This record gives sequence, structure tokens and C-alpha cells, in this order.
Amino acid sequence: MALASIAKLGPSAEEYVIFIDPERCMGCKACEVACAVEHSISKNIFGAVREKPRPRPRIRVVTVDDLFYVPMRCQHCKDAPCINVCPTKALKRTEEGYVVLNENLCIGCLMCVLACPFGHPRYNADTKTIVKCDFCIDRVREGKLPACVEACPTGALRFGRLEELLRDVTEKKARELVSGASVPGIVVVKPVEKAVRGAPKVLGVRSMYSPVSWR
Repeated sequence: MALASIAKLGPSAEEYVIFIDPERCMGCKACEVACAVEHSISKNIFGAVREKPRPRPRIRVVTVDDLFYVPMRCQHCKDAPCINVCPTKALKRTEEGYVVLNENLCIGCLMCVLACPFGHPRYNADTKTIVKCDFCIDRVREGKLPACVEACPTGALRFGRLEELLRDVTEKKARELVSGASVPGIVVVKPVEKAVRGAPKVLGVRSMYSPVSWR
């Protein structure tokens, strides 16, 4: 998608979200790597692995029931409880509507960790502060995709206007209903069969990750 700089969009910028589609996630954790690199000093994967302390990702891929992978990140709530409980005002909302951290004001009290309903903020013992998603606000203001979205090879993470993303979801579900792939009120889980897989084809893996950029 052609991404315009949301810095010029004013209040409508709050409509931009990162949509998570667990059905597409294969648990490769490319989003975690890209996030850590983006928040490193060197801004490249080769330098990031040698940094002390090592940069940490703000997104985390969680395995559910050994069947599904779900990328978990900050939801940048409209009425964010983390902002409400922070005693030093280290957490604030940007003009675009995203919740970001000022590490210089953070005292590591963990109040935000306890308040978050998604369990997102994590404590960093190296810096004595928390670590949380900042929506890659600097990248987005430059007209770039968030690092996690750019790195995802399957489209499990998508960035765009909320209304447009929800329209795509509605159309997808409508096609499933017409084709009989889903029935209202009934959840069908396809049995998982353990298959013996050989070594992945090198060319196939490289082709899958060809659009991925970790800078």
C-alpha cells in the first residue's frame, strides 16, 4: 500500500491501526526480530546482536494450545489504564493517538504492567524501566510501515485505516459464508495431524522472505 505520512492527517490519524490475523501467523517471529532491530542503536541486525544491553522486541508471538500463534502488542487503548496509573507521567499519548514511553521519567514501579489488560508492558532489568510498543511512530511519520508489519512474510500483521481493514475482514467472512467455509454460531476446528516434513527447500524459504526488510 502507498502509505502517506500520518503526521499531516490530523485527528484522522487515529484511524490507523495494526490488524492482527492469527490465521496467517506461522510463528516465525520475524516481527520480533524486526522490532528489536528497529529499537537498537545500530538499526541493523548485524550490529544489534552485539549491542549491550541487547535490544528487546516490543511485540511478542504467543503460542496458544500448541495450535495457533498470536502476535501480541500494545493496543494503544483510547482510555489507556497504563497512562492513568503512571505516577510520573512517563506514559503519554502522541498527537496521532498512540501511547509512548518517556524512559527518562520511568521509575520502573510496574504499575502499568499490573494495569494493562493485555499484559503488554514488560520490565527491563538492564535499564530499570519498562519496554512497550511505540507504534514505530518515527517510521510512520516518515511514511514507512511499522517494522513488525514490514517484516511479516505472511500478512498476519497489516497496517492501515481501521475502516478499510474491517471492510476487508467483512468481505472475507462473507465469501466464507457463501462458500460454506463457516456457519454462523458454529466454530469448526480442523483436526491437526502431525506430518513428517522434510527439510524446507532453500529457494522456497528465500522466496517467502524476499519482501522482508530489516534495514
